[in-house]
Amino acid sequence: MTKEEIMALDAEALEARTAEIEALVKANEDGTDFEALNLELDSIQERKAFLAEEQRKADVAEVIAEVGVEDTEITFKEERHVADFNEIRSSKAYVDAFAEYIKNGDDTECRKLLTELAPSDGEIPVPTFVEEYISTAWEEDDILSLVKKTYLAGIVRVGFELSAEGAVIHAEGAAAPKEEDLTLGVVELKPETIKKWITISDEALDLKGEAFLRYIYDELTHQIAKKAVDTLINKIKNAPAVASDTAVAVPTISADPALGVVAEAMSQLSDRANNPVVIINKKSLGTLKAVAYAANFPVDFFENLQVRYNDQLADIKTAATGDIYMIVGDLGVGAQANFPNGEEIKIKYDDLTLSEQDLVKIVGREYVALGLVASNAICTVKKA
Repeated sequence: MTKEEIMALDAEALEARTAEIEALVKANEDGTDFEALNLELDSIQERKAFLAEEQRKADVAEVIAEVGVEDTEITFKEERHVADFNEIRSSKAYVDAFAEYIKNGDDTECRKLLTELAPSDGEIPVPTFVEEYISTAWEEDDILSLVKKTYLAGIVRVGFELSAEGAVIHAEGAAAPKEEDLTLGVVELKPETIKKWITISDEALDLKGEAFLRYIYDELTHQIAKKAVDTLINKIKNAPAVASDTAVAVPTISADPALGVVAEAMSQLSDRANNPVVIINKKSLGTLKAVAYAANFPVDFFENLQVRYNDQLADIKTAATGDIYMIVGDLGVGAQANFPNGEEIKIKYDDLTLSEQDLVKIVGREYVALGLVASNAICTVKKA
């Protein structure tokens, strides 16, 4: 598209064209004119900045109409301070500078653009579209999107009820009821670094600005999110069936696939697990569905629960006795992901290790703690 055509697009059309360009860059087919695509992205950033400024002016005008002229100056200054930081991070200049910072580790240009808004802790903020890109990757993942997320510093300790006496009905004038005997367990959520590195060619390295960042973050966010999911699934598989002072209970049932298995697993869950889902290896889907088809009457093997997929679970066709092939539970209650440093993926660039092969190594890091925090919120099913 020409610059004139881009400058006539609205916000929705701009996002659609950006997605098209991202697909072309990712495909990396012969004959792709990366220079032309970079020019388009530059024009898209310019148009986005213009629309953002027009929206800001409209918002300020609305405030002026509501609160009166005497409050205009204060309102404008407050709006302007917020807009400055976000506009800089959304600008083409900052996107280009951040891309070069990823390549060479020099954050001078980024700090120059941020001026006094540059953070003092040494961390350079990612461009706004990258922040949205990472957040979307976590939120749209079928399994991670179900998990409770927190952003607390350091090691987080979560208390859970290990044992307790229930409430009683007390008749007026009767002896005082016995004081509740409550025992708590504590789960530690200790952050770990999830790393993924990819190699890119010199040709891909020649990509500029937004095209380069999208190329890099697309693969890294997908792979890091995948590793986080696999880590959580394996923690569920290895959790004890009986709670201890430091671990919640994940009950296990032993059953071959048959109608009623999901219902039996649901019966092991506590009353707090109100939104359970079923997680299986996708290779098991046909086998489990065949059980329902063989019944010769309309029935849903999965008891109308949503089904999510993960390849850390056994394929029921090849599973051995004792292999876990299904998880049923409420991850919003039973699991937690804590991001001490936020969801941002840190990037490190290495152009030396694989230089003889004309390849560049780029490493992504996510600092996150994943753990189980409530007993009987999740149940596993193993092959009998």
